[in-house]
Amino acid sequence: MNKTAEENDFVSRQTNVKEMESMAILQEESIGLMPQLIEGGLAVDDRGEVAFVNGFSFAGTRRFYAVSNHAAGFIRAWHGHRYESKQVMVLRGSALVAAVRIDDWQNPSPESEVHRYVLSDKKPAVLQIPPGYANGFMSLTSGVQLLFFSSATLAESREDDVRFPARFWNPWEIAER
Repeated sequence: MNKTAEENDFVSRQTNVKEMESMAILQEESIGLMPQLIEGGLAVDDRGEVAFVNGFSFAGTRRFYAVSNHAAGFIRAWHGHRYESKQVMVLRGSALVAAVRIDDWQNPSPESEVHRYVLSDKKPAVLQIPPGYANGFMSLTSGVQLLFFSSATLAESREDDVRFPARFWNPWEIAER
């Protein structure tokens, strides 16, 4: 039996409602969670290199995408998600990746704690960012490439996307030591 367009639309809406309810449960479960860095390794021998993060699981991943910046110092921030979680790995170069828990989606505190991580292809790792956070990154090297894994489809992510100005929280200063 072929379904009509109206029936397909109804089924699609029902599926989306169930997925959003599941995502709301995930958000409640994520309260109190902080970003977590899963360290990996690099094996080098006479044949070449193997970069790995064996502690990372693809469970819950719905999509992935790669982002490249042409120039060092370029900032892409802040992308917030109530329900969506992200995992980030640098494939090429180095980047400063930051995440901040959003305390109030309409009027967030500029004083919220920002978690900063330097990720590099020289030291493989995956940064897990739970739901309820905004994230962003700054290229530390030219030609940097980051791989993002997401717990939401593109359609779900668009419904859950909240943007803030790139310097609303400003963790982008590099401290000389």
